[in-house]
Amino acid sequence: MCGITGAVWTGADKQIGRPTLDRMTDVLRHRGPDGRGTHYQRYENGSGVALGHRRLAIIDVAGGQQPLSNEDGSVWITFNGEIYNYVELRQLLISRGHVFRTNSDTETIVHLYEEYGENCVDHLRGMFAFGIWDARRRTLFLARDRLGQKPLVYHETGGRLSFASEIKSLLQIPGLTWQPDPEAIDLYLTYSYVPHPWTMFSGIRKLPPAHCAIYRNGQLTIRRYWDPDLNAESQLDEESLRRQLRSELHDAVRLRLRSDVPLGAFLSGGIDSTAIVGLMQQNLPQPARTFTIGFPEAAYDESAFARKAAEHLGTNHAEFQVASGDLDLLPTLTWHFDEPFADSSAIPTFRVAEVARQHVKVALTGDGGDELFAGYPRYRTVHQLRHVDSLPQFLASNIFGDRWMRLAGDRGNRSPLSKLAFRMQILGQNREQRYVHWLANLHANQRQSLYKRDFEHALNGTDSREIIADAMSRCRDRGPGTQAMLTDLQTYLPCDLLAKVDITSMAHGLECRSPFLDHRVVELAMAIPFRFHARSRSPKPMITRTFQEFFPPALRKRSKMGFSVPLDAWFRGPLKNEIRSTLLDGRATHCYFRREAISELLEQHASGRWNHGERIWALLCFDRWHRMFVEAGSPAIQPPTDNRFEVAHADNAEIAQNIQSMTA
Repeated sequence: MCGITGAVWTGADKQIGRPTLDRMTDVLRHRGPDGRGTHYQRYENGSGVALGHRRLAIIDVAGGQQPLSNEDGSVWITFNGEIYNYVELRQLLISRGHVFRTNSDTETIVHLYEEYGENCVDHLRGMFAFGIWDARRRTLFLARDRLGQKPLVYHETGGRLSFASEIKSLLQIPGLTWQPDPEAIDLYLTYSYVPHPWTMFSGIRKLPPAHCAIYRNGQLTIRRYWDPDLNAESQLDEESLRRQLRSELHDAVRLRLRSDVPLGAFLSGGIDSTAIVGLMQQNLPQPARTFTIGFPEAAYDESAFARKAAEHLGTNHAEFQVASGDLDLLPTLTWHFDEPFADSSAIPTFRVAEVARQHVKVALTGDGGDELFAGYPRYRTVHQLRHVDSLPQFLASNIFGDRWMRLAGDRGNRSPLSKLAFRMQILGQNREQRYVHWLANLHANQRQSLYKRDFEHALNGTDSREIIADAMSRCRDRGPGTQAMLTDLQTYLPCDLLAKVDITSMAHGLECRSPFLDHRVVELAMAIPFRFHARSRSPKPMITRTFQEFFPPALRKRSKMGFSVPLDAWFRGPLKNEIRSTLLDGRATHCYFRREAISELLEQHASGRWNHGERIWALLCFDRWHRMFVEAGSPAIQPPTDNRFEVAHADNAEIAQNIQSMTA
């Protein structure tokens, strides 16, 4: 795990100077506190390359410094991640005559590239983002892992391509100009995150998962290198699939225990993390170190379940508790994420990573288990609604539809009638519309009522639903439950959950490894027929039946709780007035949103009839991002501390002018 950055340019007018490379590298120090390195080369024709690296030493602590080259210096790499099958790959490459100077997994990629070129990614089993400079071909090769566990952003301008683990690294380049991307803002307010390939910064993009990029002679080409058939369904029986699952997941955990530093695991007491820790215990000679986070509010607290799992498995367990005061983390989180990010579980994830890092340098997680094994209740609901989908659309719209919402009136989203009306309304929608409705934080009509006219005009009719529609179209031949899971696997998992885990863990120099996201496990899970997930009333029967020895009775049938924060109560408490003044007086509100619409939303929440906690949090996160990146011009080199809402405002007229330029 590390921080990477770099640039290549075709002419002297686009070159990156050494001081700039140093700033690009050192702003990523939190990702790699154990060391730094750079490689800088200018050629006689004015072209050149600059590579930077901040190291978190996990494998070959003494010898794995980067950027790293092959024997003759013709291939250079800056790499973030872990290649879990590097031992096996190393043996193969040595047998083919390659000479290794280190014991690091990084050097394996260099020699794989020499052997297979751009197809080297096909041989990697792990999580990764890297840049390889091929000096002979004057080519930059970028790649990101199959599921999107490691981030990679880039900026292309005429004659130069720059890349990094985080946007703030690119912002160190003099003259790199940007504006807030209106479409990204709309996508963020829809889903609470900015999906790939967008970022909140115009001109800066995310390389999507399972993609690689080639920059040669000033031309950028991006292609997908891993494209499993999402419509293929296994014909094996359940018992055979469970045997395969036990074998593949056991192997995935075993490989992820390769480390030259102490490791542990996050343990929530849920099915996924418990299964991973159980397999971990089978592969370790001593009790695993496990960590969990809890809340004072019982409805949000899973720590008792984690304690039961730890006692059953015999781990060395530690707990920590989150309170409302942790909202002070908002500016720190904003600095680390570089974008507004409204998944409030980033707060406890940040805290549990902080606690774990005091004891270990690597932590295994259960990420991906929900999306692969039907962990969210909505998947079963979507599956059950397949009968509604068989109705003609005009009939479904007449039976269900918007009339139910008119019947509910303004009773608030807490009343039983309103909850019924919401369910009946979405039954009148087609499958795609219904699923977007499920996932959206702010629905289309809510966003429309929020936006100022100039900003709405800047959107130019863009439709945030296309993200989900495109993902669903890739698995159109599967049943509705599986289609929903595979849609989340392509969108919500990499853009929200994995981004959250990467950013919050790397903020503390902690590496997180996710055995469920081993691509062999993923390929097996994607092919499982949904009937095996829905056969039992208990959650995730494919996991609980396969690894039943890991689960005490209290855990086998517990319902999904999630890893959320009690924003509802927090925003009605002592923070209410502070949040109101922050949002209503913020420059973001003046520039993009109707003040009266935000005021109404806050009043509805304060009354107790409506729960707008997640929406208010999304607006707060956007406000903080806007202050830190737009109004201040650029982020500080170090994350701020304990300054939740205080920041100097830029001139409102200047910001308004930027908004107007979006509509030009």
